[in-house]
Amino acid sequence: MSGTTAPPEPLAAPRRARASIALVFCVHGAVSGSFVTRIPWIQDRLDLSAGQLGLALVMPAIGSSLAMPLAGRFVHRYGGRAAVRGLLSLWCLALALPALAPSLPALCAALLVYGATAGTADVAMNAQGVEIEERLGRSIMSGLHGMWSAGGLLASPFGILAAHLELDARIQLAVTALILLVLAQPVCRGLPDIRAHEGAEEPPRFALPPRSSLVIGLVGFCAVFAEGASMDWSGVYLRDVTGASATVAAASYTAFSLTMAASRLAGDAAIRRLGAVRTTRVGGAVATAGGLLVVAADSPALAIPGFALIGVGIAVIVPLAFAAAGRIGTNPSQAIAGVATVTYTSGLIAPAVIGALAEATSLTVSFGLVTALACALLLSAGALRLAERNPGGGNVTAMSPEKPSGKDLSAI
Repeated sequence: MSGTTAPPEPLAAPRRARASIALVFCVHGAVSGSFVTRIPWIQDRLDLSAGQLGLALVMPAIGSSLAMPLAGRFVHRYGGRAAVRGLLSLWCLALALPALAPSLPALCAALLVYGATAGTADVAMNAQGVEIEERLGRSIMSGLHGMWSAGGLLASPFGILAAHLELDARIQLAVTALILLVLAQPVCRGLPDIRAHEGAEEPPRFALPPRSSLVIGLVGFCAVFAEGASMDWSGVYLRDVTGASATVAAASYTAFSLTMAASRLAGDAAIRRLGAVRTTRVGGAVATAGGLLVVAADSPALAIPGFALIGVGIAVIVPLAFAAAGRIGTNPSQAIAGVATVTYTSGLIAPAVIGALAEATSLTVSFGLVTALACALLLSAGALRLAERNPGGGNVTAMSPEKPSGKDLSAI
């Protein structure tokens, strides 16, 4: 990547900045974890078929894709700290909306708003994470994504308990939203006030991915499809296919989040030891084994470990895709945005595809597709060779001393 010889400005309080952004990821994950454990309750309350639920669950990805470019403008105009605080607060409040919906159209509208706030907050906090990582001079992004999974893991037991007690999800999610909103305020105070350099233009509304990033994006596409399908459908799968109780069905997200969190927290060390390509191939093999176990399962005792293995296998692949994109061409921000567009498209279509296949055939067949995409990671892993450690032993996600400071992160 091109740049000047001037190193980036160091963080005034690096430990505080790293701790703050880690907790931001944790809060964001807690919102998601709180919602997914109550999806079966929402389906039962509105008497939705698998196809109708799939239609509703595609709305968050649509809202996210439409709203994400706005996050760059917020970061550009107000600075990273204020943008993260405001957008994360909106995301917390949006948690209460889906359970309040009285009908399928209202649920779709609520999930559209839910997704829009999720996507904008996600972009803003990842932009902060990238800049903090570069100023620290070492990789932290895998660990940050691990904290996101940990947030979902910490929140999911409350959803499991609420399902076990047959508590109305409207009450539970509203209370949870307020608690997370309160927690988000002090968490954001330690973030550095990163701003675009003076005179920088506002980011474009849409960044076309360079051709060289398309294959990298497809690797992320496979991983995000498997992640989205497992997060949104694991509870329904356990209940409808394996006959699990509502409590056990809600617990499926806990198993998935636990393995995702552990794998991401250990991800940086694994990548340094194995390299990006080998890590992706190993992950693809593990995720494929998990998918086969889910497809073959006739009891929760087999399906839950299967979902856990899927989580292990795909945990670090998306961060690796972004790392590889950052080494393409002279505009890494555009390449990363392009790869993000491709991968988020996977999140856009995964719930609907799973629901449509389940409606036409069965949920078992739907997760056969998830297994096939996990297997595809074995064949496409070479596309992430750019994310390998450099000859000097450094990690590509760590700061290069020649990388210029003051770049406009709002385009990421």
